[in-house]
Amino acid sequence: MLDTDVKQRIMAEYRNHGSDTGSTELQVAMLTERIRQVTNHLRTHRKDVHSRRGLVTMVSKRRRLLNYLSREDVGRYQRLIGRLGLRR
Repeated sequence: MLDTDVKQRIMAEYRNHGSDTGSTELQVAMLTERIRQVTNHLRTHRKDVHSRRGLVTMVSKRRRLLNYLSREDVGRYQRLIGRLGLRR
């Protein structure tokens, strides 16, 4: 789970407007942070199969959201992956 201060920081950085709580960019940014946290957890707890399954689920959800964004608006997609440092 993301801490409240981390969540607020991400929301402030990636929201599209003042009351934005669920845009595609915001969802991808939140998922990316959670993926980084779970990845670090799995480096020390290699046999944690349940967390690994959750990680795979989060990665596939992020991939679906990014595919949607690339279909809808390529410019927003390019800016987002540049800001997040993703490899696509």
